[in-house]
Amino acid sequence: MRVVVGLLLLLLGLCGSGAQGEGGGLGEAGEISQFQEKAPRDAAEEPTTKQTTPDIWAEVRALRDMVVELKVRVDLLQRENSELQTRLSSSERELLVSKSRIDQLERQNAERPKVAFYAALTDAGYVGPQNTDITLKYSKVFTNIGNAYNPATGFFIAPVRGVYYFQFTVCGNHTGLVGVYVYKNNQRIMFNVEWKEDAHFKYFTNSVVLELMAGDKVHLVLPSTFAVYDSVDNHSTFSGSLLFAL
Repeated sequence: MRVVVGLLLLLLGLCGSGAQGEGGGLGEAGEISQFQEKAPRDAAEEPTTKQTTPDIWAEVRALRDMVVELKVRVDLLQRENSELQTRLSSSERELLVSKSRIDQLERQNAERPKVAFYAALTDAGYVGPQNTDITLKYSKVFTNIGNAYNPATGFFIAPVRGVYYFQFTVCGNHTGLVGVYVYKNNQRIMFNVEWKEDAHFKYFTNSVVLELMAGDKVHLVLPSTFAVYDSVDNHSTFSGSLLFAL
């Protein structure tokens, strides 16, 4: 009897263990099932992670490229700005040099003596003929810059050493000789003469370039027996100017 009871107890114990084992087996199957259920979700999430990571690096590379491009542009602008400043500095120097040169020329021009005159002979008509040579006094002065010409004497007196240009026009309105001498100090340097056969206007013009010292004199002389003509229309004139000082 005891043996039977013992066997029954043993069988019951074994059944309990089997039930636990089966329960444990079900538990393991549940865990496997849960893992299998989770696995697809993880697999679905994995491509998203893989896709997101390359996009971020692509943006980083794009930003890097933009920074590099901006740096290149900044360097180019800096070089252009430097070149522009160099050109501006060069232009400023050239302007300063030009202004200095202009100022120098203006000072030289201001310091350079200015000499020019223009005068006509008379409103009275005929001058001459006379028995002696006479100095022609061109009394109608229109220009006398520097006051080097004296209408009271007919003399031009050089204020500075230099090269001077003189021109004269002589008019005749009668039958006879028409002409003038040109004198530098007491030296006769030119003689112009015309013979008129009728009482009509006749002109001749001549000019001379002379190197004069300060104080040298130039004047025109009417030879004896010669005559010239002038009126309000200024037919006979005398003019001169300083070309350049020496």
